[in-house]
Amino acid sequence: MVGLLERIGARAPIIQAPMAGAGGTALAIAAMRGGAVGSLPCALLTPEQLAGQVAEVRGAVKGPLNLNFFCHRLPEPAPDERGWRALLAPYYAEEGVEPGPPPPLRRPFDDALCAAVEAARPEIVSFHFGLPEESLLARVRGTGALVFGNATTIEEMRWLAARGVDAVIAQGAEAGGHSGWFLGDAHRPVPLAELLAERIAVPVIAAGGIVDGADIARALAGGASAVQLGTAFLAAAESSISAPFRALLGSEAATQFTNLFSGRAAQGIVNRLMRELGPIRSEVPAFPYGSNALAPLRAHAEGEGRGDYSPLWAGTGVARVRAMGAEELVGVLAGELASTRS
Repeated sequence: MVGLLERIGARAPIIQAPMAGAGGTALAIAAMRGGAVGSLPCALLTPEQLAGQVAEVRGAVKGPLNLNFFCHRLPEPAPDERGWRALLAPYYAEEGVEPGPPPPLRRPFDDALCAAVEAARPEIVSFHFGLPEESLLARVRGTGALVFGNATTIEEMRWLAARGVDAVIAQGAEAGGHSGWFLGDAHRPVPLAELLAERIAVPVIAAGGIVDGADIARALAGGASAVQLGTAFLAAAESSISAPFRALLGSEAATQFTNLFSGRAAQGIVNRLMRELGPIRSEVPAFPYGSNALAPLRAHAEGEGRGDYSPLWAGTGVARVRAMGAEELVGVLAGELASTRS
């Protein structure tokens, strides 16, 4: 039976996580040159931008490419942001900024993006927050791409496996960024080890708290067929994070789940806004509208070298992150993994 790694076509059992705000073509290219799967975060891209980024990657390197999309539902009507803006009013006054036009909205996977996938024909298409409607999913499968779904609970793992995905990304409570939960009324973080203990009919990819070769070895020994790493790649020269964010990597900075920056639970480094308002507030508009009112505050503070209002998405392994190029990092991780097996 052909294993998942052979089906993917990567030299290392490593997927570079598709991190909007940190990832992009440079990071994907470098990770692929190292032998990993490169990923592009596509939830903020237009079909034209997606096509251009895929062409850039394909022109620079050979190897498996993963395109990642969100499958959230946009709230209708758009949520009322007045309570959230009122809560932020003292910060507007302090920083000397005014609420501005909303930034680009994270769009769920739709017909136009599906057509872009059909044209791009990536090796892998992965989905966050569930799966798209069946007609779109069938079209994605028709391209020959492997389909990966993200799960945060055992129930979600079983749900995805029953719908025939090629692999389930088990996103443990240790993972940074948006939790991909989509079943149930509340976010319930589950440790990665607990997710890996569940046996399902499709391969499992481990995600959360994995930053070195020993972590990878434990995940594979626990039942995973591969791993997906995000936080480990944040310090790479090819990541596009801000300078104040980069300065916190490798430190003992605490991480916590918060809804302040998007309206949905996501784990990141605790900053001023989280400390002063608390990590969870009911006033924040539903995802993905929560980021609108923060945009001018974030831009102003980052311009002054501060991450006070920025989503500093990172997992629990942030203290062990190592600064090196993504291509070198993949080689180091593969070497560390090999040494644990010798």
